[in-house]
Amino acid sequence: MTDWLFILLDGYIVWMIVFFLLSFFLSSKRVFRMLLFIIFLYVITWGAEELELVISATILGYVKEWIPLIFVVILSPDIRKSFESAFVIDSKRDVATMGSAETKQHIVEAVTYLSSQNIGALITIEKHSSLDQYAERAIQMNSQVSKELLINIFTPLTPLHDGAVIIRGDTIRCAGAYYVLSETTKYDKTMGSRHRAALGISEVSDSLTIVVSEETGTISIVIEGIMLKANDKEKIYEYLNMFMK
Repeated sequence: MTDWLFILLDGYIVWMIVFFLLSFFLSSKRVFRMLLFIIFLYVITWGAEELELVISATILGYVKEWIPLIFVVILSPDIRKSFESAFVIDSKRDVATMGSAETKQHIVEAVTYLSSQNIGALITIEKHSSLDQYAERAIQMNSQVSKELLINIFTPLTPLHDGAVIIRGDTIRCAGAYYVLSETTKYDKTMGSRHRAALGISEVSDSLTIVVSEETGTISIVIEGIMLKANDKEKIYEYLNMFMK
């Protein structure tokens, strides 16, 4: 009986490792291309050794030894994103804390004002997925949501204008939060870092993020890897009402 338990445990651990590796290698085109390159490199190295091509085999042997380090350096953002994605999924809360009608109003008024002044902004609203791992590395605030505070945070040349604000319920959890940028090719390749950050957090959590473009003042709503334009108050209210119900 004990032997069977060890066999099952051993099989389960192997299955988890294989599942994680497959999820990681198929998570983005860049990771998949890197995997194909490594396989190709090992194949031609083996071929060079079998054919006794001394110079080629020696050079490829050195390259093969450095491949693990090169792999980690190049794909470190993707590795980090995979671990953070797994953490976010495991940290979902049963009950989401949604903001009041007053909080929605403050968010909409702040966003439309920032848009009118072409001031860039990134505001993420939590739902079930906890974003504590991002908030803990940012500037803690735990302040009541208000139009004035949000505008002040994103005012250019102030200490907190870079990064994202994370809102939980009626509270600004933190400011200056940074996310892993999305690698998606679905949208314009010239898209700025704020929009890619918003897409990045939407790919690993069930949050909603509002982005104000610094260049054009346009407002975008980002949720579940989808980016939608919302350049009037009614549209922003509509998205917030659907999300914060």
